[in-house]
Amino acid sequence: MVGPKRPLFVLFGSSIVQLSFSNGGWGAILSDIYARKADVISRGYYGWNSRRAVQVLDQIFPKDAAIQPSLVIVYFGGNDSMGPHSSGLGPHVPLPEYIENMRKIAIHLKSLSDATRIIFLSCPPVNEAKLHENRSPYLSELVRTNELCRNYSEACIELCKEMHIKVVDLWTAIQKRDDWLTACFTDGVHLSAEGSKIVVEEILKVLKEAEWEPSLHWKSIPTEFAEDSPCDLVASDGKTTLNPSEWTFHREIQWD
Repeated sequence: MVGPKRPLFVLFGSSIVQLSFSNGGWGAILSDIYARKADVISRGYYGWNSRRAVQVLDQIFPKDAAIQPSLVIVYFGGNDSMGPHSSGLGPHVPLPEYIENMRKIAIHLKSLSDATRIIFLSCPPVNEAKLHENRSPYLSELVRTNELCRNYSEACIELCKEMHIKVVDLWTAIQKRDDWLTACFTDGVHLSAEGSKIVVEEILKVLKEAEWEPSLHWKSIPTEFAEDSPCDLVASDGKTTLNPSEWTFHREIQWD
């Protein structure tokens, strides 16, 4: 741990989270947006489902930790929603169990601190045709359909309404783009840079609209060491300095 102390944001989930710092991913974008404001860290696990997540909740989020997260963004569902394998092995989790596992995750996270906020991400859609094209010879047949994703997405959203948890409906948000099938994925299921931009936009909407005290929207969090300094860049007048601590011109998108 290094100081000064900042709000801690934890991204918790499966490969959608693990890969969120790759290929212009949404985790990397959030980390840039919150530079000098909050620390964004990943606890993403490729291939995991909600069943495995529940098994290690106490290890990833110990209740006696000296510092608890200000925000946890949770994503499980894509692997859970895969069709069951005849062997009984694999990531499939029946819908009723998925709902209860997500409930357990929410209850545990709520118990960490009165100041810990939670956002769930619902299951995004998939490009079924591209998934079929990219089928690996090393894997048994994978059953992923957009309809299964929709069922698990709707179940996650309904649970969040019941438990008063903020939720991003990724299944709907991504499909608002006319070209979502080709633009939003790298392989039919994992998010491209364009898909990740949608995730960031939806997360920022939640953070801006949430009536949380203190607010966790990036514009509401103080910038670390933002005071003027004679060490700053010298202005064109040759006499004063320019404070760059709030500059955002480097960003492709000027996020709200």
